[in-house]
This record gives sequence, C-alpha cells and structure tokens, in this order.
Amino acid sequence: MKLFAPLRTIQAKLIMMVLLLILIAVQLIGVYFISTMKKSLIDNFTSNINTQAQLLAVLLGSGEFAKQDGEGNRSDEAIESLKQLVGSLFSQNGTETQVLDASGRVLSTSLESHQSYIGRKNTSLLVSRALQGISDNTGELIDEDRSRKKVIAKPILSGDRVIGAVYVVASMSELYNTVERINRIFVSGMLLALGLTAVLGILLSGTITSPIKALTLQVTAVAEGRFDERVPILGNDEIGQLSAAFNEMTERLSEALSINEEENEKLSSILSNMNDGVLATDEIGRVIVANRRARAMLGQETIEGMTLSECLAIDKAAIAGTLEGKESTRLISRMQPVSEEELVFRASLTPIRRRDKGVVGVIAVLHDVTEAEKLDNSRREFVANVSHELRTPLTTIKSYTEALDDGALAEPPLAERFVGVIRSETERMIRLVNDLLHLSRFDSKQAQLRRQMTDVGEMMEDVVDRFSLQLRQKAITVKVEVDPNLSKVWIDRDGIDQVLDNIVSNAIKYTLDGGSVRLTAGPTESGQLSVSVRDTGIGIPKKDLAHIFDRFYRVDKARSRNMGGTGLGLSIAREIVRVNGGSILLDSEQGVGTTVTVMLPMVQEGSEYA
Repeated sequence: MKLFAPLRTIQAKLIMMVLLLILIAVQLIGVYFISTMKKSLIDNFTSNINTQAQLLAVLLGSGEFAKQDGEGNRSDEAIESLKQLVGSLFSQNGTETQVLDASGRVLSTSLESHQSYIGRKNTSLLVSRALQGISDNTGELIDEDRSRKKVIAKPILSGDRVIGAVYVVASMSELYNTVERINRIFVSGMLLALGLTAVLGILLSGTITSPIKALTLQVTAVAEGRFDERVPILGNDEIGQLSAAFNEMTERLSEALSINEEENEKLSSILSNMNDGVLATDEIGRVIVANRRARAMLGQETIEGMTLSECLAIDKAAIAGTLEGKESTRLISRMQPVSEEELVFRASLTPIRRRDKGVVGVIAVLHDVTEAEKLDNSRREFVANVSHELRTPLTTIKSYTEALDDGALAEPPLAERFVGVIRSETERMIRLVNDLLHLSRFDSKQAQLRRQMTDVGEMMEDVVDRFSLQLRQKAITVKVEVDPNLSKVWIDRDGIDQVLDNIVSNAIKYTLDGGSVRLTAGPTESGQLSVSVRDTGIGIPKKDLAHIFDRFYRVDKARSRNMGGTGLGLSIAREIVRVNGGSILLDSEQGVGTTVTVMLPMVQEGSEYA
C-alpha cells in the first residue's frame, strides 16, 4: 500500500486526470485519423489499379489484340506488342498483370518469375466474372508470405463481344507499411505529448497543490494551538481567496481563544477565591469542576468523578429532580474532620441548560451559614434566657405582692421580709436590664472610651477595698502584686474597674472560706499591660471553658442564680477589654482554682489608640 501512497495526492490525481483526458482525446483523434487515412489510401490505391487495368483493357480491345485468325489465334507481332504494353503500364514493384483470352488462358504476365503461367487457365472467380462482361470485379487476398494483395479483373471488349480479360494482382505491403509508419509516428507523438503534458501538469498542478499544502500545514498548526503563522496568498483566484479567508478565520479564532482563555482565567480566579463552594456536574450528575472552597467545606481533596449525591450526602432524588430542570435548596450539616466542629451550609442546586440539548448538568453553590445559624441560635437562646431571667424575679415579685395583698401586710415581720424579697428581685432585674443595655451599646458600637492616666497599683487596691466586706466574711486572703517598674498607663479606668470588679466578684463567690485571691500586674515582653486575678476556688470543668464568655452561660446555673449573678458579667468584661484593644484569657482547673488574665495595650496620651 505504501507504493501507491504518492498516487493518492491531489497533484498525482490531477496529473493522471489530465493525462487520461489527453490520452482518450488523442486516441479518439488517432483512431479516426488513421482509419480515415487508411481508407483513403486503400481507395486511392484501388482506384489507381482499377484505372490502369481499365486503360489496359481499352487499349487491348481497340488494338492488335483484337485481331484474330479464323481459329482465334493472334500473330506474333500482336503477342510481342502485348508484352511491351503490359510491361510499360504496370512496372511498379510487387504488381502482376495478366492478360487472358476469352477462355481464361494466360496470354501474357508482367512478372518474369510467372512466365510459366502462360498457356494455363486462370480459374479465379473474378476472372470468370470479367469474362462474363462484368466490369466491377475487385477483391483482396493474402499470399503465402502473408502479404495482403489487391486483385482486379476487367473484361476486354471488342465492340459488344468479350475477347479476353485483364487480371491485376497488386501488393498492398507498401500501403500497409505506410500506415504502420504513420501509426508509429502517431504513437511517438502521443507519448511525447503525454510526457510534455505530465511535465507541464506537474508544474501547473504545483500552483494548485502548493497553496493547498500550505493550507494543510496551517490547519495542522491551528489544531496544535499555534496561531502566529499565516498562509501565503499567491493570487486572487479561488485558492487565494480561500487562503485570505483562512488567515482571517485564524486571526478571529486566535482572538476568540484569547478572550476565552482570559474569561476562563477570570472564572477560575473567581471560583478559587469565592467564599462559597461551587460544584459543577455533567449530564449524569458526576462532578467535573470543584473549587478550593468546596473541597475545604466537604473535607475532600479529590471530588472530580464522584456523584453529587455522594459529595453532599443527600438522596439521589434531589439530584435527579435538578437534572430534570427543577431548582432546589438544601440545608446540610457536616462535621469537620480536623476541627471537629459542625459546618452548616446551604446547597443551592440549579440545572445547567444548553439550547440544543436541554439540561446538561447541575451547578451546586455551597454557602456557609454556620455563623448565621450560630447567630440565630444565639439570638433564640438569648431571647429564651432573657425571658427566663426576667420571668423568675417577676414571678417571685408577683407571688409576694399577692401574698401582701392577701393579708401579709397585717403581720409586720412577715410583710417586712416579703418587701425585702421584692426589693432584692427588683434590684436583680435592674442589674439584668443594665447589663443588657451595656451589651447593647457594645453590639451597636456606641460604647465610648474615657481614657485617663491611671496608677495600676492604686486601681487594684481600690478594687480590693470595694470587696473588703465580702473578703472578711469568707476569711479570704487577698494579695496585690504590682511590678515596681510599671508606670502610670493611659486606660479607660471606669471600664477596667468594671472588668476587675466582675472578675474579683466571681473569684470571691466561687472560692471557699479561707481561700486566697491574688492580683498581679506588670508589663509583658511585647509591651502590653498584663493584669491577672488568681483564686483558689472550685474551678471550671474543661467542657465549660470554651463557653465561659457566652452570654447567660453558667457552669452551675442554680448556684449562680442564687448568688445574684446574671450570667452576663464575663461577656461584658470581654466586650470592654475588646473595645480597649486588648484580650482576656481564662485558665482553670477544677478543684484547684482559676486564673483570669487581661492583656491591654499601653498607649500614650494623644496616640491613635487614646
């Protein structure tokens, strides 16, 4: 098959087509020309022989040949004259002329080699026809040496009487040799013409195939992604117009691909940096595209190839419905393997439609709503906690008020105790409402700082003085330690006093009688102010440490409420410290004690933090 590979090219096909067309045309012309020429030569040859035979017959019919004696014999002078006449009229090579008498006997022949035929009878059918007076007697024969000869017989008339016949046998070898030479000349000319046509075909077809080859190379280059090459335009013909159109198409395709690549880069960048996870599937629901956020949310590095129902751990009916053209939204929760925290995200499933094929896939957008869900839960818990915290004192106040109204006022000792409970519960509600208002100002960014130059040691001594009565009642030992190198700092004295009051109050509440509380203050290596309150109280279980600063969170709810706490103190303390640009840390061990550390920036008056 490789041998015929060159013949499959357009150039070879064009050359072969032209050669075949020329060959067919030349063959048709040659056959017509040679056949016509051969017929003309044969006709001329026959006419010439026929004319000469007719001339000889006329001459013999009017000359000495017609004279005979009574027995039908002719004189010697007539016979000699006959030989000279026959020899002079038919002297061409290969032609034999015989003169026959009325009985068909040979009287004379033009060939010396056939002198022995004289006196013999010629039995040819043409001779018989001529002796019967028929003048048109022509035929052909093939001799022993396979040469073709023309045979003509003419009657010799003397008046109306047939007195003999002329029998001519002329060789046609020269004629057919001429035809053969013409054939050879024609074949040589045809081969020469075909050779020249092939050469010209190669040269001329190259003008067609060269641009086609250039187009083929350019198409290959475009298929490989190389758009910088162009097809040379060699003319204004159809191929030149095709080359120009292809160059324009290449430029437009290059521009379109550049724009497409740019859009893909933008899309890839957008998908990679989106806060939402994005998954795209094919028409059977298998994931083909997943951005980085989706992998992080689902906790899987390799998502491509998985079904969407496997990735999201949802039933296949939802995916099947989306593939049928229905949009849907699902709330999905998943436990993160690293942080072991629950991640809640909303999955919006939207079908991908193509105009000619309908739905060809699904787009799943995963929106992280963990914080929103936590916030909603916090709000619900906050409302429930506030309602619960207010309901208890209000119920108590209502109960004691009804008791007073029912006659307890008539008993002064009992009435005084009831009024005391009502006052205590009212103060508790006032503290709760004040704490809520305080937190509300922090949430709405309305809290204002009133910084002032503060002596930290003095501030800590004031805190101890405020709780001196409670400390003496529980026989708790207090120790204040302030770094001597610590100078006055620029802080919000009122806010930090409230933070320390809350921390010290909690330390006293949850420290058993005879325990100790130590307050320390000093600068850190990073240039911050560190204030710590360490107690030897009951401590906090580890499971509660992560929620200790949550609003209304109590480790021991019943005991905290009995001690008058609102569950908002540490939340307020954290917000105050945060507004001051610091942080608050809590470290506790159950049965050993708790240490609360407040870290505050030490700023100068007039700085951006002041």
